[in-house]
Amino acid sequence: MPSVGRPRAFDMEAVLDAAMLLFWEQGYEATSMSQLRAATELSSASLYAAFGSKEGLFQQVVEHYAKGPGSATDIVADETISPREAISGLLHGSTDMQADPSHPVGCLIALSGTMRAPGDDHVGMRAAVAARRQADRMRIQRCVERGVDAGELDADTDIDGMTSMIHGFLLGISTQLRDGVPATALHTAADILLSNWRQATSE
Repeated sequence: MPSVGRPRAFDMEAVLDAAMLLFWEQGYEATSMSQLRAATELSSASLYAAFGSKEGLFQQVVEHYAKGPGSATDIVADETISPREAISGLLHGSTDMQADPSHPVGCLIALSGTMRAPGDDHVGMRAAVAARRQADRMRIQRCVERGVDAGELDADTDIDGMTSMIHGFLLGISTQLRDGVPATALHTAADILLSNWRQATSE
């Protein structure tokens, strides 16, 4: 009679937290399975049984990050506040989150999956972070469109250009923080960017 497999005896949230911090600090490529075993305190067999592969673990880490630290970007989709207030909350809140010393500096999504080594076939990993970046861009675009509809922005505002400016700033926070640019300077830069959110004129 075949033996009945035992249920996984580990805390999934704790495992994802540990893996997230490691991927966040080092990136996907530089993080080895031996490091993941040490950080999660799981054997290779347990990791593969639970996630299928390193790539499968990373994909779940991206979802975990989006619900945790990465949720700092969710404010941009909040239609109960003004579009300008939502963009302000996005930029300032993301800067605060990424500069928080309680975890690695920067954004896991912005820092992961942008480079490709020869022969690299980690399609799922790259798709996971690309999908998250695209989702953020679409939410920013919708917020800009709401700004036009609400009269916060001129009717002839270049929506794609405004979206790219905001999203580009958001993605660039990580690099600047890791280069030693102080969060105070980035908050000032966010306010300068927001000065481009011009009130529609009555002309």
